[in-house]
Amino acid sequence: MEQGSEENMESSWTLLSWMASGVMVFGGAVPYVPQYQEIQRTSNAEGFSTRVCLVLLIANILRIFFWIGKQFELPLLLQSVVMILTMLAMLHLCCSIQSSNRVSTKQHHITDLDLRYFWSWSSFEDYLMFCFAFTLLCAFITFLFLDWLLFVEALGSQAVMFEAMLGLPQLLQNYNNRSTRGMSVKMVLLWTAGDVFKTTYFVINESPAQFLVCGAVQILIDIAILLQVGYYGQDSRIKLG
Repeated sequence: MEQGSEENMESSWTLLSWMASGVMVFGGAVPYVPQYQEIQRTSNAEGFSTRVCLVLLIANILRIFFWIGKQFELPLLLQSVVMILTMLAMLHLCCSIQSSNRVSTKQHHITDLDLRYFWSWSSFEDYLMFCFAFTLLCAFITFLFLDWLLFVEALGSQAVMFEAMLGLPQLLQNYNNRSTRGMSVKMVLLWTAGDVFKTTYFVINESPAQFLVCGAVQILIDIAILLQVGYYGQDSRIKLG
C-alpha cells in the first residue's frame, strides 16, 4: 500500500515537473500575444519598443551558446529558441505595420551602416541579416574560446544581463512619451507573473547564479513599468488589450 502511494506521489511530481518545464519553454512567449493583437487591431506599433526584441534576441542567442559551453536545463535552451522565433514574429508584424503607414519614401537599411538608424530599419530582412551576422560572430568566438571556463561564465553573465534588461527599452519609451499609450498592460502583467514563476523555478532547480540575478532584476523593472501605468493614469491613453 505504501509502495503504491509512493509511486503515485512520484508520478504526480513527474507530471508537475513536465508541466513546469512546459510553462518555462512557452510561457515567455505568452505575454507578447496581447501586444501582437493590440498592434494588429490598431495598425499602430508606436507604443511597443522594438528594442525589447533586440534585447531578447541578443540575450537568447548568447544563452544558446552559453548552453554549448555549460549545459543547463533543456527547457531553458528550448525557451531561447521559442523566444527568438517570437521576437522575429513581433518584428515582422511591426515592419509590416510601419511599411503600410509610412508616408516618406526614404528607407533605411542595415547595409547603409548608419548608426543613427540602428534597429530602425525599414525591412524585416535587415533584422534577419543582423541576427544571422550576430549568430555567426558568436559562433566563431565561442568555438575559439570554448575550453576557457572564464569565457563561458562571462558568456552566461552577458546573456542574463541582456535578458535582465528586457523591460528597460519599454520603460524608457514610456518615460520619453510620458504615456503608456499603445503598450499592452496585459503584456507587462504577464511579464511580471512569468518572471516571478521563472525566478522561483531557478531557485528550486538550483540554476546558475546568473539566472537568479536576471530574474530578480526583471521583476524590479516590471514593477517600475506598472508604476508608470499608475503614474501616467489609466485613462484614454492606455490600452488594456
